Amino acid sequence: MGFNLTFHLSYKLRLLLLLTLCLTVVGWATSNYFVGAIQEIPKAKELVANFHKALILGKGKTLTNEASTQKAELDNCPSVSPYLRGQSKLIFKPDLTLEEVQAENPKVSRGRYRPEECKALQRVAILIPHRNREKHLMYLLEHLHPFLQRQQLDYGIYVIHQAEGKKFNRAKLLNVGYLEALKEENWDCFIFHDVDLVPENDFNLYKCEEHPKHLVVGRNSTGYRLRYSGYFGGVTALSREQFFKVNGFSNNYWGWGGEDDDLRLRVELHRMKISRPLPEVGKYTMVFHTRDKGNEVNAERMKLLHQVSRVWRTDGLSSCSYKLVSVEHNPLYVNITVDFWSGSFLTSIQPHQRRGSLQVHSDLPGVLSHAPAFKVHRLSCTWVYADTSCRGTIWKILIRPPPGVSPLASLYWSLLDLQ
Repeated sequence: MGFNLTFHLSYKLRLLLLLTLCLTVVGWATSNYFVGAIQEIPKAKELVANFHKALILGKGKTLTNEASTQKAELDNCPSVSPYLRGQSKLIFKPDLTLEEVQAENPKVSRGRYRPEECKALQRVAILIPHRNREKHLMYLLEHLHPFLQRQQLDYGIYVIHQAEGKKFNRAKLLNVGYLEALKEENWDCFIFHDVDLVPENDFNLYKCEEHPKHLVVGRNSTGYRLRYSGYFGGVTALSREQFFKVNGFSNNYWGWGGEDDDLRLRVELHRMKISRPLPEVGKYTMVFHTRDKGNEVNAERMKLLHQVSRVWRTDGLSSCSYKLVSVEHNPLYVNITVDFWSGSFLTSIQPHQRRGSLQVHSDLPGVLSHAPAFKVHRLSCTWVYADTSCRGTIWKILIRPPPGVSPLASLYWSLLDLQ
C-alpha cells in the first residue's frame, strides 16, 4: 500500500517535471525568436530608411534630368544665330571627294542635322533637282552643310534625281521632292535650290517668312545683279502651306526655262508678295557648266505662261504622277530617284496638312492606291494618269483617261469614281 502510494506520487512528480521542462524549452525558444525579431527591427528600419533615401535621391535625379530636358526643349534658338560669319570666299577644289565632305560634317546623318544647343525655330527641307551634275552637287554639299549648321537649322537635304531617257523637268522633280519629303517629316519650310548655285553670305537665312522669299538677288555670272525684274528662280523659299496653296509647280515645263516664272505668277494670283534679302546678302556663286543634253530650251514656255491663271488648280501637286524608283538615305543627303516615263505608273499623294506618314505603292501595270483592293488595269492604252485630292480626312481618287483613248474606254474611265 505504501509502495503503491510512493510510486503514484513519483509518477505524478516525474510527469510534472517533464511538463515543466517542455514548457521551459518552448518558452526559451519563443523568447529567443522574439528577442531576435526585436533585434532585427532596427536593421529593418535602417534598410527601409536607406531604400527610401535612395528612392528620393533617384527621384530627385529623375526630376533634375526631366527639368533639364524640359529646359532644353523650351530654349529656342535665337532668330539670328551667333555663329554667322557673313560674306565668305568660296573655294572649289578640283579633286574634292564625297568622303572628304562627309568627314567635315560628322554630325550630319542620313542627310539630316539638328542643333544640339537649342531647338531650331523651323524644320527646313532643302530640295535639289538633279541629273548628271555630280561635281556640282559635291561642291554645293561641301558649302551648304556648314552654312545651314551655322544658321542653327533643323534641316534635311533631298536630292531628287530624274532617271535617264527624256527631257529634264526641274519643276516636276521639285513637286516630287515636296511630296516625298513630307512622308519623312512635317517640314515647316521648303527651299527649292538649283544645284549650281552656292550661297556666299550666311546672313542669307534659309527660313520661310510670311510671304514667299526669293534668295538669289545676284550671282557672279550677272555681276551680282538681279537677272531681270520679277526673276523668281535659282533658290526660293516657300512654307509648306504657301506651296500647297499655289498647287506647287506646273508639271508641264520639259526642258529649260519658264517654270520659275510660272511659280511667280501663281504666287501673285494668290496676292502674296515676294521678299528678298539685301543685295549684299543675297549673293551666290554659279559654278560654270554647259547646258546638259536633255535640258534644251523649252520652246513652249511662253505659251504655258499665258495659261497659268486657267490651269494652276489642275496642273501641279494635284496632278503630279510619277514612278518612285528608289529612296536612298546617304550620309549627306537623301537621294530620291523617279521616272516620269515608265510603263507602270504611280499615284502621288497630295497632303493638305500632314496626317501621319502616307505610303504609296506601285506594282502591276496600272495604279495600286491606298483604297483597299482598288486596282485599275491598263486597257489598250499606253499611260495611266491619276489625280488625288483631299477633302478633310476623306481621300478621293479620280482617274482620267489618257489622250487618244477610244470612246468606249473613255466611258469606262468616266464611270470610275471612288467616293
